[in-house]
Amino acid sequence: MFGRRGKKKDTARAARAREADRVIGPSAEDTSASAPPEPAKEADRHRSLGPWDASEDAPELQRLDLGSLRVPVVPGTSIQVNSARGGRHIGVTLHNQRTALQIQPFSAPKSSGVWEEMREELRTQVTTQGGKVEDFDGTFGPELRAVIPVAGKKDDQGRQLGERVRYIGVDGPRWVLFGVIRGEGAVKPEAMAGVEELFQKIVVVRGETPMPPRELLPIVVPPEAMPKNQAGQNGAAGQGAGAPEAAGTGEPGGAAAPEREN
Repeated sequence: MFGRRGKKKDTARAARAREADRVIGPSAEDTSASAPPEPAKEADRHRSLGPWDASEDAPELQRLDLGSLRVPVVPGTSIQVNSARGGRHIGVTLHNQRTALQIQPFSAPKSSGVWEEMREELRTQVTTQGGKVEDFDGTFGPELRAVIPVAGKKDDQGRQLGERVRYIGVDGPRWVLFGVIRGEGAVKPEAMAGVEELFQKIVVVRGETPMPPRELLPIVVPPEAMPKNQAGQNGAAGQGAGAPEAAGTGEPGGAAAPEREN
């Protein structure tokens, strides 16, 4: 008897619950609309706050257009365009107080994964130079932290001195943005956060031109941004924010980005 009464009560409760669901329950459309969008690929979660692709809605702020790169113009930060022999622009360095961030944009296949390949090659370069390197899970995902031997510098006991460097990278839509951090941004937490914020504000313009993987994207300096006395200058000193300088070798961190030979 108790069993029969309990079954009827349970059946009645279930019916009322189903009715309530029909009245106030969320529809399938509502559930899907409220669910957060999944990243297109795993790597995208590491750049949810930047760096940005030109097709994305990057936060509005003043940026210097350098062709494949749109670099944030920030008070107290100078912009230096690094050039190789022959005048080819091979990178951009942002100097902020005692920190330097060099950036280089490269082409990548749709399948991405270029940054992983580059890390492997950077490890080999650093150890071949006699340096030390370790993996670290940073703001932008996997990065390398290294100590690079400084040529000609030893301590009082004759031991080789080294410079601490961070290698960071982010895979984007058909591009990879590589960064080398040196100075306080490689060792002090507060400076690390500041340089990472600079990196996040960068916009990469891949373009539609077909390119082999890991080819350096073109860096173009607009004539109006070139300092009048650029010829013969070799440093970023005195260059205000937004005034790039084509100078230097573009290798501020020791090992340079492994660029694929054509």
